[in-house]
Amino acid sequence: MTPRTAGAGTAADGPLLLGVRHHGPGSARAVLAALESVRPSAVLVEGPPEGDALLPLAAHGGMRPPVALLAHAVDDPGRAAFWPMADFSPEWVAIRWALTHGVPVRFVDLPAAHSLALTDRQESGQAKDRGVDPIGILAGTAGYDDPERWWEDVVEHRAADGEPADPRTPFAALAEAMTALREAHGDGGHPQDAVREAYMRLRLRAARKEFGDGVAVVCGAWHVPALAARTTVAADRALLKGIPKVKAELTWVPWTHRRLARHSGYGAGIESPGWYGHLFAAPDRPVERWMTKVAGLLRGTDRTVSSADVIEAVRLAGTLAALRGRPAVGLGEATDAVRAVMCGGSDVPLALVRDRLVVGEILGEVPDVAPAVPLQRDLDRQQRSLRLRPEAEGRELELDLRKDTDAARSRLLHRLRLLGVDWGEPAAGRGSTGTFRESWRLRWEPELFVRTAEAGVWGTTVLGAATARAESEAVSASSLAGVTVLAEQCLLAGLPEALPVVMRALADRAALDADVGHLADALPALARSLRYGDVRSTDTSALEEVAVGLAERVCVGLPPACTALDADAAAEALRRVDGVHTAIALLAGTVRADGLPERWAAVLHRLSTRGRVAGVIRGRATRLLLDDGRLAGSEAARLMGLALSPGTAPADAASWIEGFVGGAGGGGLLLVHDEALLGLVDTWLTGIPADTFTDVLPLLRRTFSAYEPGVRRTLGELVRRGPDAGGTRGEGGATAPGFGGVLDEARADAVVPVLRLLLGAEEPVPRTAAR
Repeated sequence: MTPRTAGAGTAADGPLLLGVRHHGPGSARAVLAALESVRPSAVLVEGPPEGDALLPLAAHGGMRPPVALLAHAVDDPGRAAFWPMADFSPEWVAIRWALTHGVPVRFVDLPAAHSLALTDRQESGQAKDRGVDPIGILAGTAGYDDPERWWEDVVEHRAADGEPADPRTPFAALAEAMTALREAHGDGGHPQDAVREAYMRLRLRAARKEFGDGVAVVCGAWHVPALAARTTVAADRALLKGIPKVKAELTWVPWTHRRLARHSGYGAGIESPGWYGHLFAAPDRPVERWMTKVAGLLRGTDRTVSSADVIEAVRLAGTLAALRGRPAVGLGEATDAVRAVMCGGSDVPLALVRDRLVVGEILGEVPDVAPAVPLQRDLDRQQRSLRLRPEAEGRELELDLRKDTDAARSRLLHRLRLLGVDWGEPAAGRGSTGTFRESWRLRWEPELFVRTAEAGVWGTTVLGAATARAESEAVSASSLAGVTVLAEQCLLAGLPEALPVVMRALADRAALDADVGHLADALPALARSLRYGDVRSTDTSALEEVAVGLAERVCVGLPPACTALDADAAAEALRRVDGVHTAIALLAGTVRADGLPERWAAVLHRLSTRGRVAGVIRGRATRLLLDDGRLAGSEAARLMGLALSPGTAPADAASWIEGFVGGAGGGGLLLVHDEALLGLVDTWLTGIPADTFTDVLPLLRRTFSAYEPGVRRTLGELVRRGPDAGGTRGEGGATAPGFGGVLDEARADAVVPVLRLLLGAEEPVPRTAAR
């Protein structure tokens, strides 16, 4: 019998083809009505047939959409595809109806084993970009410039005046339109559809043979003309002959509304999954209920939204729909009303409404009985035991590593990062920079299930997989810096079994690598790693020995490596000098580092006085010595005077200034509190010839723009006052402009109680501490 796409009749008249738009609540309601009316003998749904065994889980009490079928190649887990479904997806509604009524339900699309072999991209079987946009063409033909608005008017709002007598009528109209489009545009720019549709026809024939002609097929409306076409079995099998195949595994995974949105890159996505979910779930008065949701969200951000505002927004939305000739209030009218009434015309709070409600952050749930790779099982167990619930909405997590639970959370997140499962990203901490605290930014994305499946090749537990991955990377690492970073990761992740392998690789590479740049790049990570021994109870003695050895070699080789450099190489060398300086400060307290700070200070002295060393490095070396108390202020002023003397090219002098007062080390405050240095800079700046000033201006702007606004303002005020302003006596007896002549002891004493509270001091704090 000829397949039916619409019209009256019973299920015995032939297969019923229900062409839908994926994730459309109007299509979902129409599918539900058609199934209730026709009562088919079986339901066929667009999706991979390997998922048939997973269909009963859709009726499980622990299954909460949005969810997705995840298929991945067993030998290459990174080759994966998703078939997402929300509670307002027509396919999900059809599956649930069949399971509720005891009607057989099957998937009929091309098997995942073939579709995965045909593509290397991680995309859903419904997410492939099509050369032709059927909805866009139909909307344009109807005179609409917005396909979403056309779809809302003709499908989503069709129930505004009551359902039509025959619930199959909308499918007949869509089938007729798609037939015309395919006659005009062929395969729509996606030739793989011919293979998929051939397989669908074979599955449909098999279902009719098993269940009779009274079967219903729920698929994308684009495919309906192909399924209704008269073809032979031989012709369909010929299209499938020779297509590649891989071994695939499938399971259900949680999905998010955000990942259903088109802007996320999902080709079959929609603009407003949260809005569509609301339309599908609201039992009545959807606009009133929507405005109430919006008001609740805005009130939660301390915006004043009254009940009268809600009533006015509902009224305005209805008026806009009437003026625009729409059958019911759409998202556009609702958004315009919210902007005008609840947001005061501002798009700033409206952006929050779009993010939280129009798109939404809902994360689905999948029951524990769903299949999963062993590594995912172990991760789920640890998430539950550590009370780290995966959430689609990003959140901040502060950890105190002195607490057992927080330390275990830290180890889990670091192990996952080593495995490439980036659930958490380290963030800047609030209020503490010590090793006992960590800050993370967590956000769970559905793609992390694929990353977890990929990481399963390393082991069946997170600890075992991270250990195996670290050992493998240590052996294959191509650079010394890479091994040092890996050592740091092992300490953070708590991988004691991997650390010896990593340390052997580190010692071997350090012994063979003669490039001082590589050594300097490797040292900071090693020095940071030594800080984790106390808080993480890790033996770092072997790491300490390697780190001190590297530091000694850097002290010997760095001065020659900093001579005769161009601007780019000098900037790279400056980064290394800063990194080594910080690293040696961290190593200073270790047993094996005796005398190391003094040797490094000697290196900085040589760098600060060598003429062939780039100005930016000489300036930074001078500044580091001054900050460490190894250089007198008068000597720093002398070196600055030499660097800024008239015989020095303006560009070289500006480079020295950048090294001395640039960076994040408080160079601006140094100029604020040292009259002699500020005077030298001011005299040099005012003496630069006009024809060369524009050449050094970008460098100077880069240097001084890094200062805090208050520091820049104070510097400007001090320069404006000039050298004759009253102030305190400096090191050479001069008066620092902008400061009082004597110490105000009463004001100094006023801060002592606060200092005692901060320091926990029981005895009175000496007045010198308050200075």
